[in-house]
Amino acid sequence: MHRQNGPVLLEARTPGRARKKARREKREGAAIGRVAAVHETGEVLVVLDQNATPLPARSTIAISPEDVGGDVVVMFENADPTRPIIIGRLQESTKVKAKPVELKVDGDAMVLEAERELVLRCGRSSITLTRAGKVLIRGAYLLSRSSGVNRIKGGSVQIN
Repeated sequence: MHRQNGPVLLEARTPGRARKKARREKREGAAIGRVAAVHETGEVLVVLDQNATPLPARSTIAISPEDVGGDVVVMFENADPTRPIIIGRLQESTKVKAKPVELKVDGDAMVLEAERELVLRCGRSSITLTRAGKVLIRGAYLLSRSSGVNRIKGGSVQIN
């Protein structure tokens, strides 16, 4: 194991005969492998094909025993299939359903900001604020009530 200005690189080598035999074929591009083991010494073994023998691999990312069984993206040093380099982990794709957010604010002011559009929605009613400065109020029934003056101002005001 050694460090080269950044992440820890885990290094191991395949025995000479196995390497010479496998060097006949070249493996360009990325492949998907599975972490087979992580030894106490830091050596990482990766399996590239289901029935293949695990190969020692170097890594550009930290690999821990918790990663055993996980899929990784592998490239090959000089296109040599016996010299894998792990360049990343594959993440499980899970669709996360948005959870409702509950806000409780104890202060003088609350600011909600959005880059393009902010929408408050409840059932069939909504208030939409747009980046262009539009305020859209929609609902089945709108009520504006005031104990003082209720003003409507604008460049022009249209009623009905």
